[in-house]
Formats: sequence, C-alpha cells, structure tokens
Amino acid sequence: MTNLTPLLSQYHKIKKKYQDCLLLFRLGDFYEMFYEDAKIGSQVLGLTLTARSYGAETKVPLAGIPVKSLESYLRRLVEKGYKVAICEQLEEASQARTLISRDVVEVITPGTIVSPSLLEAKKNNFLLAIAPDEGESLGIAYCDISTGEFLTALISRKDLLEEINRIEPKEILHPQSFSLVEKIEIPKTPLPDYYFSQDFAESEIKDFFGLATLAPFNIEDKKGCIAAAGAVLYYLKETQKGLVKNLKRITFYEENDYLVLDKATRRNLELTERLVDGKVEGSLLWALDNTATPLGARLLRKWLLFPLRDERKIKERQRIVSLFYQSPYLLKSLIETLQKIGDIERVGTRVAQEKANAREILNLARWLKEAKVIKEDLSPLLPEFANSIPDFSDLVTQIETTLLPDPPLVITEGGLIREGVNRELDELRELSLKSKEYLMKMEEEERRKTNIPNLRIGYNSVFGYYLEVTKSYIKYVPKNYLRKQTLANCERFVTLELKELERKILHAEERIKRLEYEIFFDLRKRVSERSEDIFKFARFCAEIDCYTNLALIAQKYDYTLPEVFSGEGIYIKEGRHPVVERLSTTPFVPNDTNLSSEERMMIITGPNMSGKSTYLRQVALIVIMAQIGSFVPAKEARIGIVDKIFTRIGASDDLSRGVSTFLAEMQETAYILNNATPKSLVILDEVGRGTATYDGLAIAWAVCEYLNQNPRLQPKTLFATHYHELTDITEYLKGVKNYHFLVKETEGGMIFLRKLAEGKSSRSYGIEVAKLAGLPEEVIKRAREVLKDLEKGEEVGLKGLSLSLFLPQEDPITKEIIKELKEKELNKLSPLEALLLLAEWQKRLSLQP
Repeated sequence: MTNLTPLLSQYHKIKKKYQDCLLLFRLGDFYEMFYEDAKIGSQVLGLTLTARSYGAETKVPLAGIPVKSLESYLRRLVEKGYKVAICEQLEEASQARTLISRDVVEVITPGTIVSPSLLEAKKNNFLLAIAPDEGESLGIAYCDISTGEFLTALISRKDLLEEINRIEPKEILHPQSFSLVEKIEIPKTPLPDYYFSQDFAESEIKDFFGLATLAPFNIEDKKGCIAAAGAVLYYLKETQKGLVKNLKRITFYEENDYLVLDKATRRNLELTERLVDGKVEGSLLWALDNTATPLGARLLRKWLLFPLRDERKIKERQRIVSLFYQSPYLLKSLIETLQKIGDIERVGTRVAQEKANAREILNLARWLKEAKVIKEDLSPLLPEFANSIPDFSDLVTQIETTLLPDPPLVITEGGLIREGVNRELDELRELSLKSKEYLMKMEEEERRKTNIPNLRIGYNSVFGYYLEVTKSYIKYVPKNYLRKQTLANCERFVTLELKELERKILHAEERIKRLEYEIFFDLRKRVSERSEDIFKFARFCAEIDCYTNLALIAQKYDYTLPEVFSGEGIYIKEGRHPVVERLSTTPFVPNDTNLSSEERMMIITGPNMSGKSTYLRQVALIVIMAQIGSFVPAKEARIGIVDKIFTRIGASDDLSRGVSTFLAEMQETAYILNNATPKSLVILDEVGRGTATYDGLAIAWAVCEYLNQNPRLQPKTLFATHYHELTDITEYLKGVKNYHFLVKETEGGMIFLRKLAEGKSSRSYGIEVAKLAGLPEEVIKRAREVLKDLEKGEEVGLKGLSLSLFLPQEDPITKEIIKELKEKELNKLSPLEALLLLAEWQKRLSLQP
C-alpha cells in the first residue's frame, strides 16, 4: 500500500469512512468504482470491468459511470438495496496545486432518496426507525425527506409488523441489539444503541429544530418516539451532510386515530393493488384515483391506508368534498389548474437542499404562479383556505426574469441566465460573441501582411488557436511566427497577439460559466428561503387535489354522501362494489346491508359465483370510503364508525413459511378472534374449508358462537359459508340472521341473479357451477348419480362395484360406534354437539387398518 499513487491513497482514505457503501469516486467526467465496488458495479449495472496498477502490487479492478448518466445508474443500484456514497471533486482541476480535493457530499440509501427521477411519483419513500419504549410498547418514527413528512407514534410490539406493512418504508433503522426485524424483507440499517439513547436523541431533535423543549411535538414523555425520531435525524445528518432543510415539524399520532387495516385485510380487499398480480389497476385506489398531481395521488393513498376514526375530522372532509360536488364549474376550474402543477414537494426539497437545476427552478415558478388562480377560485367558497395561500408573485417574477426559458440540465456549463441580469455577464458575452469577428479580422490582416493568400486561423484543444500555412508558402512566414506543429502538408504557428486574443476569449468563456453559476446559486438560495411557504402550498394543493378528486368521482359514478356517526350500525341501501361496478360489462346488481347491535351477524349462503365474495368486500370498501370522507357507491348509507376491519377470505398456502392452506386460514381466524372489538367489522369467507367437512363445520360453528357470545367481541360480522348446516345456528344465537343469494334455475341451466335475500339457500348448486366451469358431461352426469345416492343415504362405489363407505359390520370399533349411536338421545344434542360427535367417530374409524 505504501507505493500507491496519491489518487488511490486518497480513495482509500475516503472509502475507509464509507465501507458499507458503494463509493462513486469522481474523476473528471466519470464516477469510478474500485476493487469490490467495481465488481459489483460490473455485475449489477453491466459495466465493463478493467484494471490499472495505480502503484499497487496487483492491478486494481475499476468500472466507471459517465457523470451525465449518474441518475439512471443510481436507480438500479438503489432498487437492489445498495447504499451509494457520491464523492465529488471539490475544486476545479485548474485550481488544484497537486491532487484535486475530494470528499463525499451525499450518501444515497433506499430511504434517503430525493431525486424525483429515482422515486415513484404516487408513493412515499419512507425511512423508518424503531426504538424500544416501556413495557411492550415501541416507538416508531418515519419520514420522507423528498416531501418533508415526519411522523411518530407508540405502538405495541405485537402490532409492529402490521404497522410496517401499512407504512411500507423503503429502509428501516434499528438498534443493533433489536431482534424483532430479522424476518422483515426490507433493507435494514442497524445503528449502535447509543444513537437511540434518550440524551443523544433528545439533543439531536432539539438541535435540528432549534428548540429548547419537545413540547411543540407532544412527545416529551414518549421515550420510544424520542429515540426513534432522534435516530432518524442523526442518520439524515450523516447521509445528507446537513442539507435536510424541509423537515419543519414532527407529527405525533396515536394508533386509535385511524381505522386499523391489517396486512391480510388490505390484501384481501385489494386496497392499493390487485391480489392476483400486484398491479394498481383493479384496486380501490385505482377506482378512486383521478388526482391531478403526484402530491394528491400520494395523499389519497395515505388516506386509504389510514382511514379516520374521528367523527369531526371525517365530517370536515365530507363538508369540503360536498362543496366541490355541489359546485361543478368551480370543480372543473380547480382541476384544470391543478393539472398544471407538478411535484412541488419533491422539487421544493431539491431546492431546499441546494440540488435543484435551472429547469426545476423554472418549473417550480410555473407551478407557484397557479397559487394566485387557486386563491381567486376558492375565495368565495372556502375563504379560510384561500386566505392561507402564500403570495409568490415576486418570487415567480424574479425566477422568470433571471433564467432563460429553456436552460440546460447541467448548471456549470452556462446558458442559464437572461441578458440584462448582470452587466459584467453581458460584456463578457459580447466579447465571446465577437471573438469570431476578431479572429476573422486578424486572419485577413495576417494574409495582407504576409502575402500568404491561404493562411487560416484554426483551433484545437491541445494547442488552442493557431495560424496554419501550407508548405508552398513557408518561405513567406515572418520571424515573429512561433512554430508549434509540423504536418505533412502544412505547418502551424502562433503569435503573441494571437495568444493574447486566445487568453481573452477563453477567459471570457470560463468567466461566463462561473458568473452564470454564481447568479444561479444566489437565485436558488433566495428561492430556498421561501421553502416553508412552498411546502405549505404543496400540502394545500395535495389536499385540494384529493377533495376535488373525490367530488369528481362521486359525480361521475353516482355516489352518495353517507351519514357517519359514532354509534353502532352499518346501514347501506343499494350498495355497489366500486371496482367491480367499473369493470363489469353488465349492470351491477346493488344490495342492502343492515347490521346493528341487535343484528350483529349475517350468515350468507349461496353457490359459488353467486356474488357472496363481491358483497363481502363491497361492504368493507364502503365503510373505508366513508371513513376517508368520500361519497360511497350506494343509494343511501349510514355508517357507524368502525375501529378495525378484519377479513378471512379465500385459501392460499404460505409456502415461504411452510404453512398449509388450513393452518394459514386458522392463523388469520385466530388473529381476528384475539383482536376484534364491538366496534369492529369482521368479514369471514369459508372458514373451515381447508380441512375435513365435519371438522370444518365444527370450527365454523364455534367461531360464530365465539364472535357472537363473547362480550369482549360481538363485532359486526358477515359470514359467508358453504356449510348449509351452519344456518341452523340462528335458532340458538340471538343477533344472527340468515341471508342467501338468489339463483334462477332454467332448462338451460342456472342464472345467478346476484341479489341478496333473507333466509338460507335451499341447496349448494355445486354441480351446476361445475358444469358452467366446463367439466366434461360424463363427469357431471356421474356427479349427479353420486349426489342422489348420498342424499338417499345409500352406499357409493365404482360403477359395477359397490364399495362401502363404512368398515365391515363385524369390526369391533364399528360395533362400538353403532352401539353408542343407538344409546344417544339425539333430540337432546345441539347441532354443534352432534357435529363434534360425528367428528370423533370419523377419527376413530380412520385409525383402523
């Protein structure tokens, strides 16, 4: 290592500080990677891997990225979960005496990205920290530095994974001693426990916000929140080199501020993406998102993941949505204005962090110009909103009179500043523009003085400007010409006069670039001084975008404003599924829902494809829409505010965890039984289907009883089932009612009416559904024969060969069971006791060889 070149020695010194990062080391027009970093870059980015000695004993692997292509390569590295340290040249090569000074100016990690081109426009990019609190509590804090959002909360340890799944962070910070995050498949960064200590974290928060106390954030007595938030700020300081200026406050919230939607519920209801392929198209978010701006799209997504539970806040949202719904001309005008606005939050962040280029500053000015239009539109209807919009007129004028309308992306190469902004700049440009004229005059003068008619002035990057004379006129070259280069057909010379003119021209061009950069830098700084107002306007635009979007959706699809109240009950008249209705090519059949403290559970039967699953999801989605302040797809709706929604829908093996269909189903059901409350909505579809018939029916029956009779639970429940025996439970339990989906039988087959009616379904229609699915006619015919035999209680066997379903009569266990059956007083058995007895007999018989 002692013989390394100064350049590689400098690299090692810097790399030592960033060993967990890929170090992009600026060398002129390239960022170079060395050693293992180069190998990773070659593998991940497809870069050519080369090698040089740099004084090392063996050649050093290296791979390079063009400076102008940095962002496209960064995206791929960050998507793979790598941290990247950007090491820049801190001085011009001409200013360096020996080795150019270099240092890391930014560390980019999955949770600290600010460049819009590296981010998903409609999703937040959260960095989340976890810290222990007292007892079973944890503190979490998460921020999106691209938008300025910074939130914190106390949660229970058992809810950690659910909250992480809801927040969807891109990176997690945690103490090195913390083990609860081992199974989370999100990039994780362990930090020494010291950075989560109370004294250190509190000091970080106070220093960052310039506060003497944490009272403004309401976290003074919340140790976990302080520790997590302090760790976030420390990490940002280290990665962003002190340039995080858009975090203005920490917002504390409590779990009970929002409707709880666990991972299974969000997945089963297809809240933000489809279950089958993970695409947004076909989800509730897709059906409701007609937002005009990226800011509005991100906020709408947040509203769906965090529906409100506060009646006052819900009604305030409803009030504003209703105002826009009732004012179609204003609605149209506002949407047209919002469509002219881009991502103010993320561009504003780049301005605040002194990373924005001239095009971004100009775009920001165009967007801020719309503030005046929005203010004028809103003043008559929402004066309290309109009066809070900042005035950006002077700032917009300053930007537009300083910058050229189409500046380059690179801010160090000139072409940014308008004429008339700076006198020295105008004079230098004049000199630069006239340089060709000066050179042409000199060329003509030298031809005249030397009598060399084909003498010409040229330029190259090695010699600069030169006088070129062909071999045939060499004898006419005067003594003051200094030879620089001899070619086959000509020779090149310079004169002191030409070198002086060259110095002036090149100096002017360099000075122009430097002066333009200084003017731009000063302008960007002045814009950043308005950051707080810019972010305030951005938040305002996001909210107005969401309100106008929900009003537009309500108008377009005939939604109604629900009555939301703090009491019990879900009453929906002619409710519709917001997604299925949009995708269906036939008119959607609406259905009613009536759940109350007196009628808490609906048992729903009907064949497959009759509409049960759609109906279950429909009710849950209408509740969620009501609690975000939206209109809902129904003729009328009264929604008692729900605290949690649980779903157990469908069957799927969790192979990654080695969990079978039935075990996964039981785990989800257990979670519901352990966490539901009287204010919850529970959606159960086919509980018990993953095991033997009697076992499944027994479990379904017991689950219904437990939900209905346990005073700690008693949630509003929709229970869809194929177990027709389960409908008998209404005779034993209060508050449970049977419903079924109507089917019309015709000679040509079965017609699903999709209509919910009171009472239980007469039969399953499973064979008819199988026929619709395309099973061969021979299979359908044989199924009907077997069904008839089973319904008559007859034995079923292969065609021509009768195989008893029971063991031979002389078998001792069979005799014992028959004896027990004869002795049982069947009239005194409840349906559940009968099922359990059958299950026991079945188990005993199955043990026989």
